Amino acid sequence: MRAVAEWVLGNGITVLGQQISWAELVGQLCALAVVFLAQRRTLATWPVQVSATVLLFAVYASAHLGGLAVRQVMILLISIYGWWAWNRRSDPVYGVAVRKASGVERLVLTAALVAGTAAFALLLAALDASWAPWPDAWIFVGTLVAFWAQGRGLVEFWLVWLAVDAVGVPLQIASGLYFSAAIYVIFAALVVHGWWSWNRTAKVQRTRRSAAI
Repeated sequence: MRAVAEWVLGNGITVLGQQISWAELVGQLCALAVVFLAQRRTLATWPVQVSATVLLFAVYASAHLGGLAVRQVMILLISIYGWWAWNRRSDPVYGVAVRKASGVERLVLTAALVAGTAAFALLLAALDASWAPWPDAWIFVGTLVAFWAQGRGLVEFWLVWLAVDAVGVPLQIASGLYFSAAIYVIFAALVVHGWWSWNRTAKVQRTRRSAAI
């Protein structure tokens, strides 16, 4: 297993003079595919996400970004939850049932982002597990919050992802992971479209539920 990890990290392709390992290339392409699948509310979202986590764990661990590495482990666990939740909350026409978060849920999301980032950044710094603990922590905590909201079918999960991308792009560039930074830029554009798509679907489903009452 170690030999495989060393090979996928040590080999790859060169683009514009920048080396991109196979682990980073394939891992980020799988992560990109997840955004397309999530927009369509298909269960295939989750197994593809699992594939991405394995490769990207190796990438971020080697870049001394402990938060992003541990993030992959948490994504794996949350993906299992999301898979289960989407199976239970499916809609025969529109896929997973989606809705806007309530006022209380939005406060919880915001509080979790702020408090979670502060606590995890301090932990990363204490353990010397990351060269950039605060942005590393923001991305880690934002990912957990986004996946939790996604699993519950909340439209606002797209906005959390946008906040993660805003920090992720400069952090990836500073880490020399230029391909990952480019993928994060694409993520941001797709996230905006995904938010629009889910928001429209939520309105349709809310109208259908109201008509059924």
